[in-house]
Amino acid sequence: MDAAGKAAAGNPAGTEPHRSGFVAVVGRPNVGKSTLINALMGTQVAITSNRPETTRKVIRGILTLDNAQIVLVDTPGIHRPRTLLGQRLNDMVDASLADADAIAFLLPADQEIGPGDRRILSRLRSQFAAKDDSGAWSWRVPVIGILTKIDMLSRSQLMAKLVEIDQFADFTDIVPVSALDKDNMDEVQRVLVEALPEGPQLYPTEQISEESKESQIAELVRGVMLEELTDELPHSLAVVVDSIDYPEDEDDEENGGEGEDAAADDAASDGATADAAKQEQPTPEQTQAPRKARVSISIYVERPSQKPIVIGHKAEHIVRVKKKLRTPINRIVGMKSAMDIHVKVAKNWQSDPKKLDRLGFM
Repeated sequence: MDAAGKAAAGNPAGTEPHRSGFVAVVGRPNVGKSTLINALMGTQVAITSNRPETTRKVIRGILTLDNAQIVLVDTPGIHRPRTLLGQRLNDMVDASLADADAIAFLLPADQEIGPGDRRILSRLRSQFAAKDDSGAWSWRVPVIGILTKIDMLSRSQLMAKLVEIDQFADFTDIVPVSALDKDNMDEVQRVLVEALPEGPQLYPTEQISEESKESQIAELVRGVMLEELTDELPHSLAVVVDSIDYPEDEDDEENGGEGEDAAADDAASDGATADAAKQEQPTPEQTQAPRKARVSISIYVERPSQKPIVIGHKAEHIVRVKKKLRTPINRIVGMKSAMDIHVKVAKNWQSDPKKLDRLGFM
């Protein structure tokens, strides 16, 4: 059979070709990148927060459809770096862009186009576009403008904003969306699929993320900590999952009740009363419970004065965080789990290359 015959056999008449590839989702900090990806995926693969610079890792969400597989690459917000960490986050974006088959450039409907957006556009043009003799730009890969948070605008305001974005850049396509209200998500999905090249499925159908269990848990912990601490602590938190230990058999002496974790130890060492430790002690019912996986987690701060803020009075922050995390972590490890959470100090880690390497920001 010749090449044409093989192509016809692999793509019967009347059916759409299968498409696959990587879509880099870029934009300024806090424009809704993670929220959009989670909405497209139908589940949480990236942490979200109202605070800027929440995303610190390149997270890949794998959306498998009947006729396509979209690998959504959630990138840290592109910004002017103030620390070595900020520079390394920008470097992560560069590496993600290099592998992109298409780019989704997010612009928030409730904010004016600003210097940060223009810097990102200039960066994308230098890497993915060329000027013709008339001075017009043409993209070498599809670059889709996505107007987020449209629930904040009236219809007339939305139309004016779409005109503004069209004049801002010659996007391949422009899609208005509200990920929060799930408004126009089908159209976003359709446009992203059409932007991808024809190709085979890249990942197993059941796989939704490229992240390891340790990385998924670390991001969940950091996201919940950001919610718990509100404005009490800046972005000086780093989280590392040191180990996930599964029970070997039913005869082990350790039962792994959640009361034996390090929250109480940390609380006691920082002057909290023994009441917090008592809250965490296993009940008789827990001692008879099935064995659990034990997840050892380290939360790093930059200064000793921040440690008691993270732990909270009588370990209240750690206790609440663990309650919120219990179900999602059980789902990740595939069984009931117990968390050992330790709060540690890594002085000025955001600007120390060796500490950044150790914390996974390479």
